[in-house]
Amino acid sequence: MRKSFSCRTGKPDGGVEIPSRFNGESVGTIHEMGHNAEECAIILRDIQQYMSDSTRLGIPVLTCVEGIQGVLQDGSTLFPHSIAQGSTFNPELIEKMTDAAGAEAAAMGLHQILSPVLEVARELRWGRVEETFGEDPYLVAQMGIGFVNGYQKNHRISCMPKHFVAHGTPTGGLNCAHVSGGERELRNLYLYPFDKVIEATDPLAVMSCYSAYDGIPVSGSRYFMTDILRGELGFRGYVYSDWGSVDRVKTFHFAVPTSEDAARVSLIAGVDLNVDWTYQTLEKQVQDGILDEAYIDTAVRRILYVKFALGLFDEPEPDVKKVKKVVRSAEHIAIAKEVADESAILLQNNGILPLDLTKYKSIAVVGPQSNQTVYGDYSWVRPDTKEGVTLYQGLCNVVGDDITVKQADGCDWWSQNGDGIAEAVDLVKESDIAIVAVGTRSTYLGRGPRKSTAGEGFDLSSLELPGRQLDLLKAVKATGKPMVVVFIAGKPLAMPWVKENADALLVQWYAGEQQGNSAADILVGNVNPSGRLNVSFPRSTGNTPCYYNYYKTDREQIFDRGGSYEEPAGHYIFEKPYAIWNFGYGLSYTEFKYTDMRIAKDRYNAGDDCITVEVDVENCGDRDGKETVQLYINDKYSSVATPIKQLKAFDKVDIKAGEKVTVTLRVPLEELSLVNERLHRVIEPGEFEIQVGSSSDNIHFTKTIVYE
Repeated sequence: MRKSFSCRTGKPDGGVEIPSRFNGESVGTIHEMGHNAEECAIILRDIQQYMSDSTRLGIPVLTCVEGIQGVLQDGSTLFPHSIAQGSTFNPELIEKMTDAAGAEAAAMGLHQILSPVLEVARELRWGRVEETFGEDPYLVAQMGIGFVNGYQKNHRISCMPKHFVAHGTPTGGLNCAHVSGGERELRNLYLYPFDKVIEATDPLAVMSCYSAYDGIPVSGSRYFMTDILRGELGFRGYVYSDWGSVDRVKTFHFAVPTSEDAARVSLIAGVDLNVDWTYQTLEKQVQDGILDEAYIDTAVRRILYVKFALGLFDEPEPDVKKVKKVVRSAEHIAIAKEVADESAILLQNNGILPLDLTKYKSIAVVGPQSNQTVYGDYSWVRPDTKEGVTLYQGLCNVVGDDITVKQADGCDWWSQNGDGIAEAVDLVKESDIAIVAVGTRSTYLGRGPRKSTAGEGFDLSSLELPGRQLDLLKAVKATGKPMVVVFIAGKPLAMPWVKENADALLVQWYAGEQQGNSAADILVGNVNPSGRLNVSFPRSTGNTPCYYNYYKTDREQIFDRGGSYEEPAGHYIFEKPYAIWNFGYGLSYTEFKYTDMRIAKDRYNAGDDCITVEVDVENCGDRDGKETVQLYINDKYSSVATPIKQLKAFDKVDIKAGEKVTVTLRVPLEELSLVNERLHRVIEPGEFEIQVGSSSDNIHFTKTIVYE
């Protein structure tokens, strides 16, 4: 029940540091961040030995680490960030990735991964969009299941889905601000990923959130943390507070007058392990008769259950020598490259890609992202890290000695300083083609450059390209040279000018240490892009939210023709209310043709388990490629509002050039359900339209089924 302990300044060899720090007492969790992997393993081994030999009860501690894109530990493999994982549309690949990360964590003696983030990205101003799998609850759930299974199946490790619940749609996009919504939206949208991930993977921990939902501080609410999480979702493990979220019930939400009150209401609510100081007041509250000791017993029982479930009491001493063999192995680096390859999304291409290297003698690589590997928030790296490969380095690696590749930033990623634009333009004028890399930067809690334009606590009021990046793009375009834009970022921004003017646009979410090699391989055609948009791109800041699964009442198809400055019209006056690039969209270097769709039957009832759909897809091009077949459902008539369409199945398939495959998609019948006016989950009799396509706005087949 004590606050957790950080050994960031602990000695690598243990020594006298551990006894002097612990003084014979145990703690709930250990967080190790400030050492390399091998040092971490030694420290954690020595701490566990100390807990066994030198404390009264000999209870091992839970060793925790952030693990959203690989283990947050210096020297570990740095995989692509969560938003890039989501754009692969490949849960099996993400399970393979986290299995590799889990092997690294296990080698270091780590047991608790403080991930994944199961927020639904519907507020693009929010800085932590990069930590999500995307805007769709079904996609988030499927990617979350793959993520958790990879860590948990083969290792003594538990994941910690977070932030429970509805933290990711804060008012104004401001981190931790309250989230508006009702019970129906809570269950249909925000609870959905947690429900599915808990049901499928049985994680042993969940993290509470900082925010309030519908005015209720979640970390202090027994309704959320016990009645819903345990009673409705069947969660069996322990609840871990986000850092300081318990004290914030008082200091942030002003729901109670003292920190002692905050500790008491949060414990009663169901927050079992707290990582701020306030739970140190609980012992006295019991002694003073303010708190029933049974609540402490319950929390302790849950934490001990997890320690026994993970086998910590009989865990053998780790082999520290194994760390060097496992952590950042060649195999794991190759997996990082594979995830990066499948995550990049080709949004635009007039035929210039893949680059025909016989046509170019010189390439200008410009832009603030062109010679910097951008890892994203919650990565271990610092600006001087050598592991990552930049776009410029990656292109130098693949184009060969016959082509000159030159680089200039042109401008930074955040300020109004445009002094370097002229230099970049001169470089472009001397070259045959320009590749311009723009986007956002994130760094973990200030460990890198402090001029972050995304990440935790770095929220945007405008979704335009920050700084002078658009000016750089316009200046490069004015040279008349072909221009390929590579957008390296943690979330979508408004880029209508890029759509109108770029010869090609490749989106690369924070792609980990192999970022540059992956982008270069795609640009020259060594890799066929296969990523799909997991978050829709807006036309402007005011065009948000622009997610695809809006309520039918939120758009009026007849009147939403949109306008322009030359000819104002309705919905909106100067632009259309739809995304500029929609969820599920992505191009390939080959062409896929959907030739037929078959549904097992067209009438269903309560005795049926699932809807089975078969789709024939042909690769009509001359390159092998991966196609993501997507199935959406539209509840045509419902007693409460339902989205115009909802993703309910998808499958990413590898199809050889000239081949045709049959893809089978299965939709559990429960996916037809809704939460009705009385807050009961039901399947209402009626018509449901099955839509199959290559994106949410590119549907190839539709067929109506009936639930009786």
